[in-house]
Amino acid sequence: MALAGNRARVDLAGNTVEADVSLLESPQVGDWVVVHAGFALEKLDEEAARETLALVRELASPGRGRGSVTQ
Repeated sequence: MALAGNRARVDLAGNTVEADVSLLESPQVGDWVVVHAGFALEKLDEEAARETLALVRELASPGRGRGSVTQ
């Protein structure tokens, strides 16, 4: 994460995007954050962030997630 005022450049699944960090208390470069609709909503510790990423990747894999059909 790179900070410039209330804006930050963050790595989101290998892509660099801008996010508003005004909702966070004392954002720092290196923080793991949850981003939705262009806003950093929450800071996570690295372990929680990696667990969350693993779950999101699992849900996004073919045949997983709500409404999927399995055989």
